[in-house]
Amino acid sequence: MRSVKILMAAGAASLVASVAVAADMPIAPPPAYAPPPTEDFGGWYLRGDIGFSNQQVKDVRHSDPTRYTQLTSFDQTTTFDTAGIFGLGVGYQFNNWFRADLTGQYRGKSNFKGTDTFTATNTGFPYSGVDNYSASKSELLFLANAYVDLGTWWCITPFIGAGVGAARVTISNFTDVGSNNLFVGAGPTAIYGTYPSYALAGSGSQWNFAWAAHAGLAYKLSPNMTMELAYSYVDLGKGTTASDLRAYDSATRGNSFKFNNITSHDLKLGVRWNLDAGPFYAAPPPLMRKG
Repeated sequence: MRSVKILMAAGAASLVASVAVAADMPIAPPPAYAPPPTEDFGGWYLRGDIGFSNQQVKDVRHSDPTRYTQLTSFDQTTTFDTAGIFGLGVGYQFNNWFRADLTGQYRGKSNFKGTDTFTATNTGFPYSGVDNYSASKSELLFLANAYVDLGTWWCITPFIGAGVGAARVTISNFTDVGSNNLFVGAGPTAIYGTYPSYALAGSGSQWNFAWAAHAGLAYKLSPNMTMELAYSYVDLGKGTTASDLRAYDSATRGNSFKFNNITSHDLKLGVRWNLDAGPFYAAPPPLMRKG
């Protein structure tokens, strides 16, 4: 009986000792909570763009309005060749959906061709003619732009935007080569014939208010690099030749030709480089440990 009491006392002492040792052991920390990764949107960026233009002009007109007072019919067709676009800019990404930038573009020389066909009256006699125009046109374009990013699907972010600024339009190498079918003289001695015409003008430049509407797709190549494929509709204003229009005999008439309401449909490939981007995902906090 005594031996049983001794065993029970030894077991109780062992249990008390085990509890005491367990109380002195450090408590294991709970699993650390890592918040979901967040994307870093803010910061300055640089951008570069290349592309090409598809330009139109509403009409091309001689600066002397009396030239058109005797017209009885008039038809004009115009066209521009495609030209290259080269742009640089700097901007700021305010959050995950809004950004803005300042851009400058050199828009390369585009060859222009136009044709006027007309009928008119001269001292009571009808006559007709054709004028064939050729020229080159280039621009400098400076815009302040704002964009809205419309969300991301499969790593692609569609966006829209708008810009306002100024354009310097330069018209150079203007020539007017044509032919006129008309009467020379009056009455029974009048002679009807076809006579060539020729005129040229020097280079002229003009600053205009300009605006643009943008739309496109962006794809993030890396945490700091984004590629864009974008379309822009651009209103560039007017262009003019120099006021030194000269005929085939080199006599200066003191007039010019005006290019009214020049617009363009641009397609561009661009890259944005974020200067301030941190890690693409935020690092998890360190584990807390109890000593």
